[in-house]
Amino acid sequence: MSAIIISGKELAKEKREQMKVEVDELKAKGVTPGLAVILIGDDPASQSYVRSKQKSCHEIGIHSELDTLPVTTSEEELLLKINALNNAEHIHGILVQLPLPDHISEEAVIEAIDPKKDVDGFHPINIGRMMTGQEAFLPCTPYGIVEMIKSKNISIEGKHVVVVGRSNIVGKPVGQLLLNENATVTYCHSRTKNMKEYTLNADILVVAVGKAHFLNAEYIKDGAVVIDVGVNRNDEGKLVGDVDFEQAKDVASYITPVPGGVGPMTITMLLHNTIISAKRSLK
Repeated sequence: MSAIIISGKELAKEKREQMKVEVDELKAKGVTPGLAVILIGDDPASQSYVRSKQKSCHEIGIHSELDTLPVTTSEEELLLKINALNNAEHIHGILVQLPLPDHISEEAVIEAIDPKKDVDGFHPINIGRMMTGQEAFLPCTPYGIVEMIKSKNISIEGKHVVVVGRSNIVGKPVGQLLLNENATVTYCHSRTKNMKEYTLNADILVVAVGKAHFLNAEYIKDGAVVIDVGVNRNDEGKLVGDVDFEQAKDVASYITPVPGGVGPMTITMLLHNTIISAKRSLK
């Protein structure tokens, strides 16, 4: 048996077609969704992410602004910049590209963004609302993962989900979102003993540790759904996931590829959140 591929690339394309229509409808009502991105320094990976975010905005008709600041920018200057965007009527979403230089507090920056414009879904208010099942901007990668699982009509309710990784950006929130969908959730992390005991019991396995081929087929139950969030370069410079895809695809029932899996959905959900924010501004 070979697993069915859950292509984030295809799902993203489908969702973006629908979003184009939503953006056109908003424009007809006099509102153009606007996303502001702040990039500090010249980290190549961050620059590449920002470029693809801008390109995606352009493709579906979202107005996007990029503010590139030198690595010497002070925390105070950055917070002033965010405050100005909080008050800018034409901007519905604000995103500060992480990681930040060491002298700037990530916490202070995230908390400075108006929760109503926090389209990344990282503000403690949005995280708290997500935890309690209220309306909130959901973090983009976890949100994309849930959409991918649902796109294949895979039932989440009552399933045992094992999340490997506990980052604030992916691990913790994806477990919470799947809990909100009535799954039973177990977290594994670097201090977990006998990890295999847990992963072999997973109906749905989400792996987000950032280590190439961290798990192989021995860790996966027959017929499990495998969501691979990792994006790593192997020794040959090829992009690979946290899961050994070639091995896992013979055991899993569904699997996400790397590249072309979770990645394209992250930006898609960012666009979605920006459109939602623009719609709310109409009310």
